[in-house]
Amino acid sequence: MKEIVISDAKAFLKKGEGRTIKAGGAWVFDNEINRVEGDFENGDIIEVLDHDGYFMGYGFINTHSKIRVRMMSRRKENPVNEELIEKRVRNAWEYRKAVMNPSVYGFEVKDNAESEALKKLSCRLIFGEADFLPGITIDKFSDILVIESLALGTDRMKGLIIDTCKKVLLEDGVVIRGVFERSDAKVREQEGLERIKGFIGEPFDTKVLIEENGVKYYVDVENGQKTGFFLDQKNNRRAIASLCKGKKVLDCFTHTGSFGLNCAKAGASSVLAVDASDLGCAQAEENAKLNGLEDIIKFKCADVFDLLPELEKQGEKYDVVILDPPAFTKSRASIKKAVTGYREINIRGMKLVKNGGLLATCSCSHFMDEELFAKTIKEAARSAHKQLRQIEFRQQAADHPILWSNDASYYLKFYIFQVCDEM
Repeated sequence: MKEIVISDAKAFLKKGEGRTIKAGGAWVFDNEINRVEGDFENGDIIEVLDHDGYFMGYGFINTHSKIRVRMMSRRKENPVNEELIEKRVRNAWEYRKAVMNPSVYGFEVKDNAESEALKKLSCRLIFGEADFLPGITIDKFSDILVIESLALGTDRMKGLIIDTCKKVLLEDGVVIRGVFERSDAKVREQEGLERIKGFIGEPFDTKVLIEENGVKYYVDVENGQKTGFFLDQKNNRRAIASLCKGKKVLDCFTHTGSFGLNCAKAGASSVLAVDASDLGCAQAEENAKLNGLEDIIKFKCADVFDLLPELEKQGEKYDVVILDPPAFTKSRASIKKAVTGYREINIRGMKLVKNGGLLATCSCSHFMDEELFAKTIKEAARSAHKQLRQIEFRQQAADHPILWSNDASYYLKFYIFQVCDEM
């Protein structure tokens, strides 16, 4: 397998282009490049130069992609090699150890037990451009790694990156017993890559037991959505759960039950959790039994857009309604349609909240930016004839860092409101 190939080729930007990478970004688009001089294969590391020959950095090229070059290094003296990859992986792990205090996420750390806590810790280990490793995501579920590779250059390096992750984690006593690849997203085809799903190395039981916020889950790394579990909401789950003691809760788009289970464990009187996926609901029921919460939380397999109007007709009201929908837009072209979806679901959700109750609502699409999402919620409140009092605004957990020079790294917006009838 080719890993790191340094080409003599050079890409020259058009005059006046390259504003993104000059501001610290990692992407050079096809229409920003004037010419490429020298021979190369797609996936090779090349130099990127300004129109006047000024050195801009090293990146890997792919003529199949509109993102023609993804930057890997900005300094001439910092070439792309195994040493650089190890530095990036090591920095990523040290960052997670600093921000993901195991005792906060459900594990008690005593004396010299830090390595045991780190073994159990589930987190996003590598977050693509935000960890300066473009196009690759690696989630750590206890002692399993799940990799999603979406760019040709880092796809060629993935073996090296995985081996380096294992090496760095082992230094803290964390032994990785298996790696599963979930590079099955359609976007790989835009890079000229096949969609891949399967083991890297020895096979293992793909139903992995993890713990987060004191709640246990079986994560299906083979068949679950994305890499099997959404680690980015860990803090948000804890935030809304802390307000749910003795409350009647409706958890919409529950996936494998995470929001609802957090609320049930925190003392909710009852939880109805809804998802359209039969597999998701089956996994959620299994997770409820795993935590001894099956008497508190019930699951319904249904389309949320169809169910909420039915609940409204039945006169149902809830103390807390949670809306955690999938991304309604994955491109700028479909934002208008997404706004309609977010507005509709929030109108329906607000109408089911008792006067003075709580609404937790979020968007996980970076195209639905913070300003537009807030505007959409405000319009929904007006249509539902409700007043909103903001309790809290949150983002993705710290193991999904937001790199300010990469807009795509900021995607999750999460609000908690008190919902009041109009005066």
